[in-house]
Amino acid sequence: MDNSFSLKNKVIVVTGGTGILGNAFVNGIVEAGGAVAILGRNQQIAEERANAINKNGGQALALVANVLDEVALNTAKNTVLERFGKIDGLVNAAGGNMPGGVLQPEEDLFSMNMEGMKKVLDLNLWGTLLPTQIFGEAIAKTGAGSIVNISSMNSKRAVTKVLGYNMGKAAVDCYNQWFAVELANRYGDAIRMNAIAPGFFLTEQNRNLLTTPDGGYTPRGQSVIRQTPFKRFGHPDELIGALVWLLSDASKFVTGSMICVDGGFSVFSGV
Repeated sequence: MDNSFSLKNKVIVVTGGTGILGNAFVNGIVEAGGAVAILGRNQQIAEERANAINKNGGQALALVANVLDEVALNTAKNTVLERFGKIDGLVNAAGGNMPGGVLQPEEDLFSMNMEGMKKVLDLNLWGTLLPTQIFGEAIAKTGAGSIVNISSMNSKRAVTKVLGYNMGKAAVDCYNQWFAVELANRYGDAIRMNAIAPGFFLTEQNRNLLTTPDGGYTPRGQSVIRQTPFKRFGHPDELIGALVWLLSDASKFVTGSMICVDGGFSVFSGV
């Protein structure tokens, strides 16, 4: 591997590090030579993943925090700095959906659960902004680094039912561009912000929506496959290449960009 793609001597914080996609991100960072701080709400999973990495010769630290809790995030930041002395990068992988942010086809369009929609929007938007404010401050003190946000196909196309998630990820896209410009205005090319927009990957949140117990596709899953030119769902490991590139010096002239890793979903008209 070209040295410019290496994450050696870089310390990267991954929020949502206890999830399925977060696990791929964590492992990819370690494989590229980086030290990783695994942040999530599930202490057991965070510690299991960190211990496995450390036993295999990598460097990992488990952090327990809710990305909407500023006090917990500041405590986590201080823990990383005490262990590694600096922070070079941040992956904002925390987010997702919840029942209150879903509108089923049979439900009244004008009687939506507005509080539920707001909670999902907050999780995805403020769950990206708050970690950036806290860990980004440490990156600025380090003097250089990269921040990677996780967008979604939901921000680019109207995906039915999940309005709260759609709005949250669309807001993240706006933030990604705005903050990248402000970083450049203040820090030049030293600190960058970009986003990855995954297509459809099976996670614990969507597995039952997209697949049947026997491994087939639900009607919704079939719709996704029809819209995806590759005619399959993505595998979490297929996000690693884009992530390592954006965190590494190989992308040092890239900021404010969104990299779609989606099997062609975003560009296919359906015709």
